[in-house]
Amino acid sequence: MADTDYDNNGVQITTSELKSNGPVLVEGFPGIGLVGNIASQQIIDELNMEYMGSIDSRHFPPIAVLYEGLINMPVRIYESAEHNMVLVVSDIPINPVVAYDVSKSLLEWAESIGVSEIVSLAGIATMDDENKVFGAATNNDMLEKIKDEVELFQMGTISGISGSIMAECLVRHIPAIGLLGSTMSQNPDPRAASVVIDVLNKLYGLGVDTDSLLEQAEKIEIEMQRLAEDVRSTEQPTGTRKEFPMYG
Repeated sequence: MADTDYDNNGVQITTSELKSNGPVLVEGFPGIGLVGNIASQQIIDELNMEYMGSIDSRHFPPIAVLYEGLINMPVRIYESAEHNMVLVVSDIPINPVVAYDVSKSLLEWAESIGVSEIVSLAGIATMDDENKVFGAATNNDMLEKIKDEVELFQMGTISGISGSIMAECLVRHIPAIGLLGSTMSQNPDPRAASVVIDVLNKLYGLGVDTDSLLEQAEKIEIEMQRLAEDVRSTEQPTGTRKEFPMYG
């Protein structure tokens, strides 16, 4: 039986009791190339993470997600007590208009469960066909932690919900890092997601395999593109359609 842990700003977070103590919180919301979403789902599958609950909001499109015939909430929370990690994955985009409310709610809940640090997974558009991981951090200690594993993001912006989460971490003095997989396309990019996972493996000793991700890259791209189109049609059933650049 789940307990409602958070309900404010039109955002409800409902989970079973977590087993982790001072966990690392990883978030993977849809963005450019769906890098965060794809990487998060691979981590969940490979670590056999336990479904713990969901995030719901009046700001979200009215949609349920199907996976192997089963209904899933579009924004889900998983846990690996073995790795002391909680992961939030989303199959729907967060409209920039409400990104602040959602990120604020998520961070308030994160503080309530005593997270030790936060990792934001996202994509970044580049003109280079080599898959790299760019990194950013909210303090010098976290920057030192990642500097040998990523190309430091020297100047620029992190947009969307990931940028909002990182900014909120800075305000709340929560240690956080952003890992951005480079991609040349707005389309789903499992290859960019795999290099982000490689960095996570080195930082947290996860041992997540990416071979299956690369082997099924074409299938994943097609499935994620179909989901993106479904969300678009739900967001804008009539009239002029608003484009979400993170979906290409």
